[in-house]
Amino acid sequence: MLEEAERWLTTRSWTMTDRPLHRIMAAKRSSGQRVSVVLPALNEEETVGEIVAVIRHDLMQQVPLVDELVVVDSGSTDRTAAVAAAAGARVVHRDTILPRIPAVPGKGEVLWRSLLVTSGDIVCFVDADLREFSSDFVSGIVGPLLTDPAVDLVKGMYDRPLGGAAGQGGRVTELMARPLLNLHWPQLAGFVQPLGGEYAARRSLLEQLPFPVGYGVELGMLIDALHLVGLDALAQVDLGVRKHRHQDGQALGRMAAAIYRTAQLRLARGHLVRPVLTQFERGADGFEPRTYAVDTEERPPMAEIAEYRSRKVA
Repeated sequence: MLEEAERWLTTRSWTMTDRPLHRIMAAKRSSGQRVSVVLPALNEEETVGEIVAVIRHDLMQQVPLVDELVVVDSGSTDRTAAVAAAAGARVVHRDTILPRIPAVPGKGEVLWRSLLVTSGDIVCFVDADLREFSSDFVSGIVGPLLTDPAVDLVKGMYDRPLGGAAGQGGRVTELMARPLLNLHWPQLAGFVQPLGGEYAARRSLLEQLPFPVGYGVELGMLIDALHLVGLDALAQVDLGVRKHRHQDGQALGRMAAAIYRTAQLRLARGHLVRPVLTQFERGADGFEPRTYAVDTEERPPMAEIAEYRSRKVA
């Protein structure tokens, strides 16, 4: 590991207990900053309600840390929107945000559009498939942003059990993202969960970043933030254990391809590589190919969108 990354690992890696809630709240009151929490959701009716309810109870009713809680529905076909609304979230459908630009499927698309329907100075993203959710996931990653003006982005880090085995989750991280970062962006080698979906950042940073529309959004955001604000403006907080729904092997393959393409675009813009992935399924006549397009489209920095600029002026 680079000496710079080792230094960062000791000075910009914290735990939830390093910043008690009363200290975080004191910093919030003195700074006047507002906090938005966004849950991108696609067919998560089993888990989204509990996450919303915990955040509302712990961080809006008991302690006023969170100023707005928004679930952005990415085209769910189940009761995700109804469950989230019943639990107390404001629910916005992806397609109603910035309708002049047709929406495309993908997590990054939803996160990008969420900037237009939130107003917090700090935006916290939380995946909607978490189980046994604790509000520490929000306060833990928001805390450094409220207490340290030199920090612009905070990632959560945690154990990710798989099938009861500790530390075996995060397969795409270990097989794709971590090798890419160590080889090409070694300053970022200290991030324990570079692809984790729980992170918070200042709006002033997020609105300057391009957003890969698909699964490459977390890797792209980390790399672009490094170049824009520098390593010392990035941090991570230990949140304990993250339990969630795991993807099957073929879905992981598609995720890995999108992440590789995101890295590739940042290594050499315009490099000509065919952005498709062929996988195989056994059929009646043997293995049959299935070819999928790999997400390559990115949304521009939100600061370039006229509707966003006009909203800020108003």
